Amino acid sequence: MLLHLDLISGISGDMCLGALVDLGVDSGWLQGRLTPLFKGFSIQAAPVFRNALRAMDLTVAVTDQTTSRTYADIRTLIENADLPPVVRQNSLAAFEKIAQAEAAIHGQNMASVHFHEIGGIDSLVDILGTFLAIEHLGITRVTSSDVPLGSGFVDCAHGRIPVPVPATLAILKDIPVTGSDATTEIVTPTGAAILATLVTQFGPMPAMHPEKIGYGAGKRETGSRMPNLLRMVLGRPVSGQTSGKTTGLSHRIQSGKIQSESIGVLTTQVDDMNPEILGFVMDHLLEKGALDVTFTPVYMKKNRPGTRVEVLCRRRDQSYMIREILTQTTAIGVRYQTCDRAVLHREPCQMDTVFGTVAAKKIRQPDGNEHRVPEYDDLAKIARQQGVALKEVYAKAGGNTLDRKNNKL
Repeated sequence: MLLHLDLISGISGDMCLGALVDLGVDSGWLQGRLTPLFKGFSIQAAPVFRNALRAMDLTVAVTDQTTSRTYADIRTLIENADLPPVVRQNSLAAFEKIAQAEAAIHGQNMASVHFHEIGGIDSLVDILGTFLAIEHLGITRVTSSDVPLGSGFVDCAHGRIPVPVPATLAILKDIPVTGSDATTEIVTPTGAAILATLVTQFGPMPAMHPEKIGYGAGKRETGSRMPNLLRMVLGRPVSGQTSGKTTGLSHRIQSGKIQSESIGVLTTQVDDMNPEILGFVMDHLLEKGALDVTFTPVYMKKNRPGTRVEVLCRRRDQSYMIREILTQTTAIGVRYQTCDRAVLHREPCQMDTVFGTVAAKKIRQPDGNEHRVPEYDDLAKIARQQGVALKEVYAKAGGNTLDRKNNKL
């Protein structure tokens, strides 16, 4: 699913979560998912009207006003939380962006950054709740209009500061922003971090089939002629269109049997690192969310043998993956580009085999037929437990060729 954010009057955490609730995410479900992680809050949502437009006004009512958290505290909380991997990864990335901005502004070490407003329970609910809702709705791509910024001054824990506040501007680095007639803050650091973490493309709404529209209401009087709303459009992408013409490939993509998406492609080459470390690097990057990691032998300067490392990742993870490559290897540079790719629709499932039920992928072919392919890890475990060659397990489970009996849906 594709989600487009129409930043009519900026974005804040409560506006974002309110719009997701308006799209159909139950606020009680969010409360139930978040309460085991931290106490002292309740989520309240009610419809309101802005310029005669109905929207969802979401409030996080906080009863615990005493707990204070640093970035290190929040990172530990998220790492130990029972969250889906993508939700944990996005939450860590968003708070890291905020911590980096605050540390640079105040000349502090990231781990010791005290968030003040951002470290409050309401911000934890806004950020973790947003990523839980995104995952719950099955959203795989997020786009946004350019980011409008307000003006004037606001009061915070540090005193009176200009709008946009420094942390918001720092988080929005390299993201297209524009002015507005709002005379107060309309993009908060929380909202900026959500954008910087999720959005893969800024600009006009991409070609899509809208299915649901949600509105999240802001609470401030902005001084703008625009209603204080965030609009979300949820739908399915119309992929493969170029200059109004439809090619053979794009026609097949539009049929839904082949999907199109943009990904990041990162490459580097190393010739001065212990090769044993490369195996760890591959596992580490895949655990952190890389879509694929490959190694290719190459010859480099002075005819030295080396390794070309290529990493495929989601565009929102590109900066994070570059940093991980530079941290985990001896590389001193990474080349990166955005690449469109066409992929077959696939989803996790279970598959009955002569060895019992194993995890598998259900794959839809361009002709509409579907088949299941067993996962390597389950088959390797069976081979070890039964002392059978892995190739025999694959053959009997239908993993080498399409076994129509096994793969029948």
